[in-house]
Amino acid sequence: MTPRRTSLPLRTAAIPAAMALTTALAFLPTTATALGHDDHAAAATTADGPSLSYVVNTRPGQDASRIRKAIAQAGGTVVVSYDRIGVIVAHSANPDFAKTVRKVRGVASAGNTRTAPLPAQSTDDIDAPKLLSEKERQAVAAKAGGGQDPLEPLQWDLPAIKADKAHEKSLGSRDVTVGVIDTGVDDTHPDLAPNFDRKASVNCVTGKPDTADGAWRPTAEESPHGTHVAGEIAAAKNGIGVTGVAPGVKVSGIKVSTTAGFFYTEAVVCGFVWAAEHGVDVTNNSYYTDPWYFNCTTDPDQKALVEAVRRASSYAERKGVVNVAAAGNENYDLTSDTITDPSSPNDTTPGDRDVDPSVCLDIPTQLPGVVTVASTGAKGLKSSFSNYGLGIIDIAAPGGDSTAYQKPEPPATSGLIYNTLPGGQYGYMAGTSMASPHVAGVAALIKSTHPHASPWQVKALLKAQADDIACPTPYDIDGDGTVDAVCEGGKRYNGFYGAGLADALDAVEK
Repeated sequence: MTPRRTSLPLRTAAIPAAMALTTALAFLPTTATALGHDDHAAAATTADGPSLSYVVNTRPGQDASRIRKAIAQAGGTVVVSYDRIGVIVAHSANPDFAKTVRKVRGVASAGNTRTAPLPAQSTDDIDAPKLLSEKERQAVAAKAGGGQDPLEPLQWDLPAIKADKAHEKSLGSRDVTVGVIDTGVDDTHPDLAPNFDRKASVNCVTGKPDTADGAWRPTAEESPHGTHVAGEIAAAKNGIGVTGVAPGVKVSGIKVSTTAGFFYTEAVVCGFVWAAEHGVDVTNNSYYTDPWYFNCTTDPDQKALVEAVRRASSYAERKGVVNVAAAGNENYDLTSDTITDPSSPNDTTPGDRDVDPSVCLDIPTQLPGVVTVASTGAKGLKSSFSNYGLGIIDIAAPGGDSTAYQKPEPPATSGLIYNTLPGGQYGYMAGTSMASPHVAGVAALIKSTHPHASPWQVKALLKAQADDIACPTPYDIDGDGTVDAVCEGGKRYNGFYGAGLADALDAVEK
């Protein structure tokens, strides 16, 4: 199999922090009829195509039961129907399923959520986060100052956003929960167990919530990504290991990634709806929705995927949730007229395609209302890999960078981000995946300080409290004499850092 390195849906940079993504999806049920224009079954046809998953978006006020019947007549099986947002998840082996259902009265759009027949391809990408030896961990713990957790000296990212100072005033409220929509969270980790919100945790991989005990956890074969993200947000300040940005708030695991590492639309929709209805205040989204890095609204299938996730994320916001997302790791200018995307569709055979990012969207990153986060390194510069763009980036936060480019001050030694891993472990990772949870943590501190603040007010405070960073001129991160990216805008708002660097201290003081 071909390793998915440069096309990881996770927002983790392809530097020494890449992660393992392995195994396969289950077969889906098949049926075999087609539907006529009048909503009645046409002559039966053989369902001889691959079994795929679809989203069907209905128009407001439509009779969902009638449309579910039409889906069955078109050769589909309904998995779950989110009537409150008009999104139905269905499976079908009818190759004309989407085309047929789009003709049904009351259907706004419909599209397949993947291009691979099930089961999907596996990968042997087994690069793992960098771990410290027990001897190295003991040496770090010996340097911890008063009030620091033993491994906190390695966390240069906390003082970068003044989180260490914020913790002297507040650790955040137990009434606030951050939902980690990701690869799963190991709630047995000693730094996560004290703050884990089991009632707000779920497995959404099929598109239908699975609340079985532990269903939100990653298996040994799955990526540690979600556990690392959860620790950055809310690792407890308990004298054991590391410290989160908001170590007094709760964190939940909302698992949306297949074992093979694919974040399909039906799972992401389920994740947002679950967060909306289970007391989550902030979601963190450090991924893009597979199999398309950019979903082109000119394509009927991809348009349906954008619409389904937009409805779900907007529903969550209307229910009081602040949605935070990573900007991506390809050093793309998301305001360019054209971007060459070599990674889509990543569940079959990707190929180069030129896309207009104003029409072809990275979701959920570019959806309305979502806080889009760029990454900075230990020197405060845009990370070498971080996507950017004036009017796209809302705010910046530490996500790490190559130590050769941005080396932290001692006692920290690595330019990557150190935090929790499954099995009670700790390790380094980097990417906008690691920047986004810093902002989610700051948003949780704001919500703790202002418990009645609306999502709009929390987002406004995030930006107003951010520390201004001017554009670097020029931006030559590797020092080879060539400009690596062009930053547009002024000190208070620009394409590299948006409104600036997230500020945890202001979050608990203002």
